[in-house]
Amino acid sequence: MQFQSGQTHQNMQTGAVPPQLNHGGHEVMDVHEVLSGSIGAMNQYTMLRQYVKDQELLGILDRQCQFMQQEYNTTVDCFRSGQDPAVPTQSYKMTQDNDFIYGLTPTQPKKPIQSISEISDENVSGLMLGTVKASAAAKAMAACEVTNPVVRRVLADSVPNCIEMAYELSIYQNKHHYYQVPQYSQQDMQQMAQAFVPAQGNPQGNPTTH
Repeated sequence: MQFQSGQTHQNMQTGAVPPQLNHGGHEVMDVHEVLSGSIGAMNQYTMLRQYVKDQELLGILDRQCQFMQQEYNTTVDCFRSGQDPAVPTQSYKMTQDNDFIYGLTPTQPKKPIQSISEISDENVSGLMLGTVKASAAAKAMAACEVTNPVVRRVLADSVPNCIEMAYELSIYQNKHHYYQVPQYSQQDMQQMAQAFVPAQGNPQGNPTTH
């Protein structure tokens, strides 16, 4: 065991690390977290599917789950081999427009459900949204800890896909008044939008004094 450890250390110094071992300790643990989270997300989508009533939401669920599976397989492939995956990371494309409804519409106050029979499309889409938002955060954090360049790129490229899925779900929820978007007054919005201006010139540090 000591010989194997020493040999690995020597290989890392000389750059002769086998591709499948080209992973740092933090990377291994973080990628395990990401892959476990991906399995959890797909499992949750599968369990939620039976409760979906709206065909549009069902289409979103199936499309996102299928994409998650391919992205999971790509990540597993490059993590196991340390090299380029057979299927590169794809870009998730939502099918609906990006129009948000602003303002508040009166609705019933929200509260926890008390039985399975109360599960609605609002509950399902909310759980889906929470899942992909958590996945985006986990993948972004893991990508910052990865030493293998291929795995780092795969994780980094998958973050925008999670963001796109979350955006798609938030638009769906907004359209059905599950997720409402209040706004500032026009005057306050204008003031907030103009609160920053572009930086000018090149930043220069203070001269070092001896």
